[in-house]
Amino acid sequence: MEVILKEDIKGLGYKNDIVAVKPGYGRNYLIPQGFAIIGSPSNKKMITENVRQAAHKAEKVKQDAEDLAKAIGDTIIEIKTKAGESGKIFGAITALQVSDALAVKGFAVDRKKIGFDTSIKNVGEYKLVLDLHKEVKHEVTVSVVAE
Repeated sequence: MEVILKEDIKGLGYKNDIVAVKPGYGRNYLIPQGFAIIGSPSNKKMITENVRQAAHKAEKVKQDAEDLAKAIGDTIIEIKTKAGESGKIFGAITALQVSDALAVKGFAVDRKKIGFDTSIKNVGEYKLVLDLHKEVKHEVTVSVVAE
């Protein structure tokens, strides 16, 4: 019996795979639990179309991330904060502050996509990585200056 998996099942296959299983396993476990649907020609055609559309959407998301990375380019983000005489700032620079600074320049980047190597606690220039897509990473320079 052929079934189309609706989710990943360890040892059997991944979502949208067409796999051959014993009829009892398919009818008594996979289908009632919602893990699979019967591998009829119409269901196969539907899954093929869904996979094609998902690939198209994923490509568009990747292209948008690449366009954003090009637009940001070598832009230096300047963040003003209170600092002591020695250059040590009060608190630390957070991803939210970097995200807000990018928004001021016209770039919408979610704070969860900003990666820090170390915490920023002194005045100076730092390199941060923007994780715009699983295949698109962009490095941006953040300049921390005292108010």
